[in-house]
Amino acid sequence: MNAHKSENKNIVLQAEHIKKKFNLEAGFFASCGRFVYAVNDVSFTIGENETYGLVGESGCGKTTTARTIVGMYKIDSGSILYKGKETSKFLHKELKDYREKVKYIFQDPARSLNPRMNIYQILTSGWHWSTHWQGNDYAKERAASILEETGLSADDMYRRPAEFSGGQRQRISIGRALIMQPEVLICDEVVSALYVSIQGQILNLLQDLREKRKLSYLFITHDLKIACYFCDRIGVMYRGCLVEEADASNLFQTAKHPYTQLLFESAQSFSTNVKGEVKTNIEELEGCPFVHRCPKVTKRCKYQMPPLVNVSKENESPHLLRCFEN
Repeated sequence: MNAHKSENKNIVLQAEHIKKKFNLEAGFFASCGRFVYAVNDVSFTIGENETYGLVGESGCGKTTTARTIVGMYKIDSGSILYKGKETSKFLHKELKDYREKVKYIFQDPARSLNPRMNIYQILTSGWHWSTHWQGNDYAKERAASILEETGLSADDMYRRPAEFSGGQRQRISIGRALIMQPEVLICDEVVSALYVSIQGQILNLLQDLREKRKLSYLFITHDLKIACYFCDRIGVMYRGCLVEEADASNLFQTAKHPYTQLLFESAQSFSTNVKGEVKTNIEELEGCPFVHRCPKVTKRCKYQMPPLVNVSKENESPHLLRCFEN
């Protein structure tokens, strides 16, 4: 059995062994052959009406992973499957449908919303070229309905983004995705720039939308507390690798990887004997990605990559771990 498969049999989105690297130096005259290895053999699944969280510090590869899924970056190897079919093999119509069904919500709505457009234009500009377009009159009705569904007013339709607060702008970003009738929303740090009280409102909105529309989410965050509250399963990333994956409901009690434990300790403001920062991958990983910070490191860890294996007991939900010492 594939260790990465969700218990949910209806898999909507699946990443299989995806890798992505970038040139270390940018520009036309930059030398080639030196790379940053951002995503290193990552696999996971998202089931129907499921929320899968990707968690880790800045620079661990979460956003790069998400952007490969929607095609902002082309993967170097591996495959991305939507309802069992590789997206790289989609024909034009299939690719267009995929882009309508899998929508991306950015971290900073102030930068992702065009300040020169009013809210109606923002909501409908992409929709106008989709297979769902049914004319301006219907578009106005849909835009008004979406605004009310996301907690705003239909009267806001002809205002501009600068007239709204950060939380309201994020609601507009969510509405822009919803108007395409998606099946999967990729939420990239969508609450990290908001006040705590507003974070709760946006999370509750997303939860309500998930239940009402039967949506699936890929939820990216650096905050394990938020992930445990909002997600069904969590994958913990470090230096482009998944180091642990388990049910969100009990990960706090069952976390086994030293890095996951470090994140929980940091969230609780406990002291820890794990020091350092995320180390940039400018060479392909040979050993454990956490070797330079791990308190349990052995010689084997430095030269051999631990496999991601299921360490759960019989009749328990899958718990995947990449560590020799647990």
